[in-house]
Amino acid sequence: MDAGGYVSMISISPNSRQPVREPWSLEKLIHERAICLSFSIDTSSSSSYSSALNSYLTFCKIHDFPITPTPENLSMYAVFMSAHINPRSVNNYLSGIASELKVHYPEIRQVQNSSLVTRTMTGCLRRWGTPINRKLPLSHDQLDIIIHSLSSSQSHDDFLFKAMVLTGFHGLLRLGEITDPSKKRLINRRKTMLRHSVNITDPNQYSFFLPGHKADRFFEGNLVVIQTTNRPSNPTPHFLSYLNSRDEQFPLRPELWIRSNSKVPTREDASS
Repeated sequence: MDAGGYVSMISISPNSRQPVREPWSLEKLIHERAICLSFSIDTSSSSSYSSALNSYLTFCKIHDFPITPTPENLSMYAVFMSAHINPRSVNNYLSGIASELKVHYPEIRQVQNSSLVTRTMTGCLRRWGTPINRKLPLSHDQLDIIIHSLSSSQSHDDFLFKAMVLTGFHGLLRLGEITDPSKKRLINRRKTMLRHSVNITDPNQYSFFLPGHKADRFFEGNLVVIQTTNRPSNPTPHFLSYLNSRDEQFPLRPELWIRSNSKVPTREDASS
């Protein structure tokens, strides 16, 4: 009889050739499951979700509300936060709160998508919403200006900057894919590009392996191929110049992108 009180009608097949494995203790099973659950969400997403949850808990505390997520609570939280930050961010906060609390409140997704909460968010977006301010994309002419202004420099960091800008542009790479996070606790070396993955056997292109990123749930990675062009901003010679400088100064380091101070460049470095 199984745990539910019913006689089990399913048994192991007599022809089964299952390998002999030692059973785990309940404590080990719980521990290993907890580790796997921690890997289910990217480190950066987990940090954002925790921040959203802390925001909700603080809201409930200062207003003396129960933390149980109800349409009433979440809709009022949405109004309160939208009056202080961009309503589009509040929408992301609600998703983070739902992700963090769904273990304790399995119905929270239904609450988040309830008519009261969704209509409240629509009203907040219309009342406090502002146009999205996107930066203009880089152009080939701007890249040519960058290359010309640094043409006489023999600085390793300038070689690095030119190689990263041109590689990112021609490879359609995000800044976060070629740099480390500015916060050390968010750094994940499984996402770091490695020197040994570079392939430059073809004179018309070079390639490297982009390891797992936030949207790559199973860390399968992607092969990035950069083609040679006939413009001053042709990425190939600048990448090779950086590679020669890098290999000369840091021959034993595994990372592809390295600054002269021996550190992997961060988002903050690239933005400054």
